[in-house]
This record gives sequence, C-alpha cells and structure tokens, in this order.
Amino acid sequence: MSASLAELRQALNAIEGAGFRRRPALPFGIGTIDERLAGGGLRLDALHEVAGDTPDLADDAAATLFLTGIAARAWGTVLWIVRRRDLFAPGLAQAGLAPERVLYAEAADDAEVLALMEEGLRHRGLGAVIGEVKRVGLPATRRLQLAAEGGRTIALMLKRHGRADVDPLGAPSAAVTRWRIGCAPSAPLGVAGVGRARWNAVLVRQRGGETGSWMLEACDATGRCALPARLVDRPAAAGGRDSRAAA
Repeated sequence: MSASLAELRQALNAIEGAGFRRRPALPFGIGTIDERLAGGGLRLDALHEVAGDTPDLADDAAATLFLTGIAARAWGTVLWIVRRRDLFAPGLAQAGLAPERVLYAEAADDAEVLALMEEGLRHRGLGAVIGEVKRVGLPATRRLQLAAEGGRTIALMLKRHGRADVDPLGAPSAAVTRWRIGCAPSAPLGVAGVGRARWNAVLVRQRGGETGSWMLEACDATGRCALPARLVDRPAAAGGRDSRAAA
C-alpha cells in the first residue's frame, strides 16, 4: 500500500512539474511577510482585497500604489477597471507598472466592475485584473474567486470608502487575503535624506493563515516594497498619513 501511494505521489509530482504549480504564488520578496503568507506569497489564482486605512486621499493613494506594485510584479498585461478617471499613469509607472502593460476599462457601477473582472479572469490571458468598488456582496466575491481558480491571473479588488463610518472590509468576503494600507511618517530629513514614503500594511484576514502588520517603504520602480532599514527585524503597526499619487 505504501509503495503504491509513493508511486502515485511521484506521478502527481511529475504532472505538476510539467506545467504550472497547483497554487502559484507571487512573493513580496520580504521574508517576514512571505513567511506569514500561507503559500509563501499572494496566490495568483485567487482574489485579494485592499482598502485604505481611512477615507483620506492619502491612504487611498497608498492602497492604490500597494495594488500597483503587486500588479507590476505579476506577469503580462493588467486589466484595470475604474469607476472614475482619477488614475495617474506616471504615478503607476513610478511604482513599476509601465503604461504599455495596462488596459483600462471604465464601468458605470459596481455591478459592471464585477462583471468585467469576472470576464477578465476567465480569459486566462491576463497577468492581473484590478477592480475598484465600494459595495460588493459575498456571492459576487465567490464568483470572482471561482473565476480565478486554476489560472495564473491574480484578482485584486480595491475597496473604496463610501460613508465615513462604514469599514470597506467589514462585509463578509471570499477573498483569500484582505489588506488595510495607511500612510506612516517618512524618515526625517537630514537623517536619511528624502526617502521613500512609508506605509502601515495590515493583513486583516488570510484564509488558512495568520494575520500580521508591518511598516513598509513604498514601492520602488520595480514594484517592490521594503522594510525600513531600522525596522528590518521588527514589524510595526503605527498609524499615519501621506498623499494619493495616483490621483
């Protein structure tokens, strides 16, 4: 029995080795984050949600650029579905997402955003699909998760703030990870020069894994974040502000 089981495992490994991994993941390249994520990174065949820490334009920009860095490190063309024309292409390029990689679609309402996201995920020819919404129910997120499974297209949802007293991540969701991004004070001038902006990144929920929080330096021109030099060995969760570079 054990020999047959070993042979079966060997055959399955050979099949997986000939194609894509069953659960391909996109690592951040930051050990403390990738070690916390169940797959060693963000699952490509899955839905991930991101929201700004507050309705403030600065936190909205931080969340937007956090998503931009993820999409920049994914393969291929990126479909970005918006409700309003407030994306600033040069700002996205500074976070690693070149203009020639992006297809933009403008939707009339959240329902149309979700429909376009699902269509993009089922196409299987895109590296990432990003949708900006305010209200989305659990059934819709389940549809998106099912559409993403089995492929290599990462589904990214930017949950915009509606009313100031409503948490955009408060509603149930089928997303594999949910993140809250806020601005943090940058390094003081005269100590480290004019450094990269800093964010507080909170992993609010992770299916099959733990939560966590880190202070990060904002995405560079390759879409990669970094731990501040003085905080490499200790994650932080302090709050702060910045400005929306994508608007």
